[in-house]
Amino acid sequence: MIQITPLEKKQQKKLVTIWSITFLTLFPILITLGLLMRLNQGEEINLKANTFYALMTLHGLGMAGVLFSIAFAALWYLISTRYARLRVGVGYFVYFLILIGVVALTIATLIGKFGPGWYLLYPLPFIGTSWKPWSTGLSIISIIILGIAWLIGMLHLLYALAKAYGGITHLLGWQYLGKKEVQQDLPPIVLISTISLVPGVMAFLAGAVMLILYLLQYFEPSLTFDPLLLKNLTFFFGHTLVNITLYCGVGWVYALLPEFTGREWKTNKVVVYSWNATFFFILFAYFHHLYMDFVQPMPLHYAGQIASYLSAIPATAITMFGVIAQLYHSKIKWSVIPLMFLLGTAGWAIGGFAAVVDSTIAINKVLHNTLWVPAHFHTYMLMGIVLFIFAFLFYISSENKGYSTDIKTKLGFWIFVIGAYGFLTMFYLGGLNSVPRRYSDYKGIPIQSTHQTGVLLSQIAVVFIIVLLAGLLLMYISLFSKLLKKEDTVEMPVQA
Repeated sequence: MIQITPLEKKQQKKLVTIWSITFLTLFPILITLGLLMRLNQGEEINLKANTFYALMTLHGLGMAGVLFSIAFAALWYLISTRYARLRVGVGYFVYFLILIGVVALTIATLIGKFGPGWYLLYPLPFIGTSWKPWSTGLSIISIIILGIAWLIGMLHLLYALAKAYGGITHLLGWQYLGKKEVQQDLPPIVLISTISLVPGVMAFLAGAVMLILYLLQYFEPSLTFDPLLLKNLTFFFGHTLVNITLYCGVGWVYALLPEFTGREWKTNKVVVYSWNATFFFILFAYFHHLYMDFVQPMPLHYAGQIASYLSAIPATAITMFGVIAQLYHSKIKWSVIPLMFLLGTAGWAIGGFAAVVDSTIAINKVLHNTLWVPAHFHTYMLMGIVLFIFAFLFYISSENKGYSTDIKTKLGFWIFVIGAYGFLTMFYLGGLNSVPRRYSDYKGIPIQSTHQTGVLLSQIAVVFIIVLLAGLLLMYISLFSKLLKKEDTVEMPVQA
């Protein structure tokens, strides 16, 4: 724990509030893009194919970037006010750099119609394109800007933690594995932050190599590169980004849930072993995205299945057990904050289980190019990390004022949950009925029953998205009124 002044805490609170308002503004807009796509697949509207894929690209890249950014911002706030001093100026620099990247990407997709999907699979951005050539270059540059911003933020945070806790081995908790008495307690959120951000740095560097190669070919079209190499770099980057976004949220479950249960949640050998194993598995689980690539070396396919199975066990199991232990007979007061932590952990587990199913090679042959894939990652993002994020937002908006929530918030939360799981169910049913993913519409499907199923499920999904947005609106009314309310200043130092 660190001692901070009220002024320092106010500065960090202002930064995270700006992040929060930005997220709350962009999040429903990106959901609306998804709504338009499902309306098109449900044959309720008629989008041109290039417009659909531009929306799909912005929705995918936008959601991944926005969710990681707010998750990192929340982590920044908790670390900076409790565990290590972070420079607020660096935080603002990262924020504005990300804002530039987001604006550039929005221009490239909505105006330039850049639409290869979030994965930008090589050589798709350069061959057989339907979008304006300048949008390819602008998109690549915008993602490079976003990557630079995130790298700066992660390296600053890791440096500050290493300085505060005595180096990287201490941040990984290895001191708990020896016989000597631990001199300085390591909070679980610090351990999990390290486990998340170190692989994140590796992944972002891999993404940087991939994007630089893309940029070279954009400026010199005669250049060509190995598609399999670039696909490995792309999915190592993308898969890891999604994983560490979720782990950032899991970290603050460890930090904040004990405030509601009144029980300590300490680091011990089991926690250290579990999260260190996760650190290893994160780096290799992405291979399950390349099962369909027959030129990929066969041992990497086996490694992908084994790592995917094992990555689902240690961190998830120990966290779920810990949440249950925290809640059991705790006499907790059930405001929406602990409810969001509980249901967010459940969403992480459900989506993770569905991902493990798809990562099984024999099953992946059937499900890989169906709606089962967006089903599982929408589950742990929408009902996992999004719930963790909203729990954090309600936490900081209620800090020092009690954590009771009004009827609008509770009603909005449950409406959101019903809408979200209804929407997700349509994805799962689509996957089980072989409805393909990445199709702008289902008119070209030769099997009539599959076409009709896809259209019907899309139409039902639209209804649930509207329900989800209604719940979101009710929660927004409460959140904005709290976030924008000025706090009384206190002129005495506080211990975070």
